[in-house]
Amino acid sequence: MKGELFYRNGLRFSCMRCSVCCRYESGFVFLSEDDLSVLARTHGISVEEFTTLFCRWVPSENGLDENLSLKEIPLGGGEFDCVFWKEGCSVYESRPVQCRVFPFWDFILKDEKSWNRAAAECPGLGKGELHPFDEIQAYLEELRIHPPIRRIKL
Repeated sequence: MKGELFYRNGLRFSCMRCSVCCRYESGFVFLSEDDLSVLARTHGISVEEFTTLFCRWVPSENGLDENLSLKEIPLGGGEFDCVFWKEGCSVYESRPVQCRVFPFWDFILKDEKSWNRAAAECPGLGKGELHPFDEIQAYLEELRIHPPIRRIKL
């Protein structure tokens, strides 16, 4: 039926700890106000110092403002690691909401084709634990109530 969400009966996903989502390709891990506060506190530093050491401002699609994202570490050859990837996630217990709810992001859940495209990259999609519809909706709501920090482009 048109308009029916393809994940109405839930989706299978279990993290395989392969780190594909944290390494190699350039990407953005946008931070909410809560993420920033928790990560700064975890590191025992101020929000300002954390932002200077571990974050960057990324232009948004509208070109008028910027979103706060974690930095990446260039590996050479066009590959990158998340600034907190050290043989695994060094901030796993305090990782940002974007990381906690992966792969249940709007653009991956847009349609089955988008889900399958993401599954071609992530070995845990379509396998393991069944996440019911209500849980997936809660993850999407979590992203909505914790939007990325945004500022007017300087």
